[in-house]
Amino acid sequence: MKIIILAAGYAVRLRPLTLNMPKSLLKIGGKTIMDRIIDKLSAIKGWDEIFVVSNSKFYGKFTEWAGQSRFKDRISVIDDGTTSNENRLGAIRDLYLVIESKRLDDDILVVAGDNLFEFDMRDFMKFAAANDGVSLALYDVGSMDLARNFGVLKLSGHNKVVEFEEKPQNPKSTLVSTGIYYFPKNKLPFISEYVKMQSKLDAPGYYISWLSGRDKVYGFRFSEDWFDIGNIESYNKADQKYKQKEI
Repeated sequence: MKIIILAAGYAVRLRPLTLNMPKSLLKIGGKTIMDRIIDKLSAIKGWDEIFVVSNSKFYGKFTEWAGQSRFKDRISVIDDGTTSNENRLGAIRDLYLVIESKRLDDDILVVAGDNLFEFDMRDFMKFAAANDGVSLALYDVGSMDLARNFGVLKLSGHNKVVEFEEKPQNPKSTLVSTGIYYFPKNKLPFISEYVKMQSKLDAPGYYISWLSGRDKVYGFRFSEDWFDIGNIESYNKADQKYKQKEI
């Protein structure tokens, strides 16, 4: 299995913190977001390589970080060639870039590079292995107002995604996608098909919405802490939480 961490965004809502530093390398409670993600992923068995997708502006920052990681021999940083928020490729095209350029033909675990989560990734992988389809990690934000900022889902009784809307004005639930996806290798051709025919290539939710109407997509619900670092307020909240927890 390959792991892809999507970290090519420019995090304009976090400026000035992200003027000269990528969001994923900002520190939360004394440790970078990326290192916290890697710590959670390291519990999984069966993976042999991590691809971190960066942009040209922050490529050097990520290669420096990777060279100091305990997994440096298993991490590759990919430059997606963009230089600003205006010409960014978007998450789906970045994912497609890695799959095509590295000729990946393996199961893939995809994690957004601004994700802080406290559930055990081994539980997610067990869930994914038990289902014949793409699997997502889901969290109930408990508020319709908050749900408007995310991909909102409805599940059947068998944890199958039956409806998905990206950032809806009128959410039908408070259950949201957290930017953690498992793609079995036999489902990868759908990504190529979508990229070649669709225009909404930024948020992964647009792809999941399209895919759920054509194939099986399953949702793994967790209740442990989850932080989406999207703005200064959410950054400060997560930083304070981790500092208190790790005293």
